[in-house]
Amino acid sequence: MQQPLTTMFVIFLAFTFSIFTTTTSVTTIGVTYSSSPPQSENISAAMSTLKLHSLRLDDPDPSIIRSFLYTNTTLFLSIPNYMVSPIASNRTLALAWLYAHVVPFYPRARITTISVGNAFLDSYPEYISDLIPAITNLHLSLRNDLGIRRIQISTTFSFVSAISSPFPPSSAVFQEPPGTSNNFFGSLLRFLQETNSSFLINVFPYNLYRLRSEIPLGLALFQEHAFNYRDDVLTGVRYRNLFDMMVDAVVSAMAVAGYESVPIVVAETGWPSGSTTGNEVDANVGYAEIYVRELVKHIASGEGTPLLKDGVREVYVYEMFDKEGKQGRDWGLFYPNATMKYDIDFSGTSSFTFGEYSFVSVALSLSVAVSITFL
Repeated sequence: MQQPLTTMFVIFLAFTFSIFTTTTSVTTIGVTYSSSPPQSENISAAMSTLKLHSLRLDDPDPSIIRSFLYTNTTLFLSIPNYMVSPIASNRTLALAWLYAHVVPFYPRARITTISVGNAFLDSYPEYISDLIPAITNLHLSLRNDLGIRRIQISTTFSFVSAISSPFPPSSAVFQEPPGTSNNFFGSLLRFLQETNSSFLINVFPYNLYRLRSEIPLGLALFQEHAFNYRDDVLTGVRYRNLFDMMVDAVVSAMAVAGYESVPIVVAETGWPSGSTTGNEVDANVGYAEIYVRELVKHIASGEGTPLLKDGVREVYVYEMFDKEGKQGRDWGLFYPNATMKYDIDFSGTSSFTFGEYSFVSVALSLSVAVSITFL
């Protein structure tokens, strides 16, 4: 793959000279709840069983938010994709959503983040130009109308839609959505930097493993066996798991865009424990347990990724419960009846200290900037 020398030089500058001071930080692990109808009692019990204190609510119900009043559980809320375009054109709707989901509960409920849509680009690509105006309207309603300044406003992307040329990680750039200017991601990242918010990304090694047959299963499942690694020839970095490779591809894309200091949150990650399609033999309980167990071990180690020494700010496992009667893939840590599917020890991964993020300095060699062979 031919890589433009100008892009190489930007990465060289970003990773060789952009070294930020940091305080000790530990990545927080949380879990996503996206089932319906709401099951407030089951959710609280599941959080207690998992010993987790960070919950992401996809299309949140106010009754669930209310159930976490006066607790030490942080809440990450998402606005449904179908509301993004209406909010973009009418700030009153943004304020109405906040009055229903935030005002009655905050700060008694520890709401930390609101994502305006989840993988909106995948669901409504023809309306992608509405996304930044919707984020702006929600931000203005929250800050100016309500005077609430400590909740982050962002949006969530899927890895495969946001990142172009992800292998090797140092070659990655943002894939500008069709119909937008060539600086869509730059504009969004500037907003996130100015508001001290995070870049939210869904990272599913399973999906990338399915798309690229040359990726070894062991690399996707954090298995450290012979040949379960890939080298980035440009940076000299050796990768031993696909999760780190995907995160570092995002780091590289942000560096090229000029916003490498914006923190990263993995809004969804996981491995399916089953599939009704019949041709996904790797979607099984055994592999799902291995993925989540090894992910937790990797996060708890505090090693971060090769290009992001302190790691991402937060990681949310998708998801809490399997959906009753759902066709497709099962992702839950629990069956629909709230029986735990497998025993994972999440203890010690539920708290962190906010601080500036540090990128590891990587010595780059421009002598290999002509071409890269990877995977």
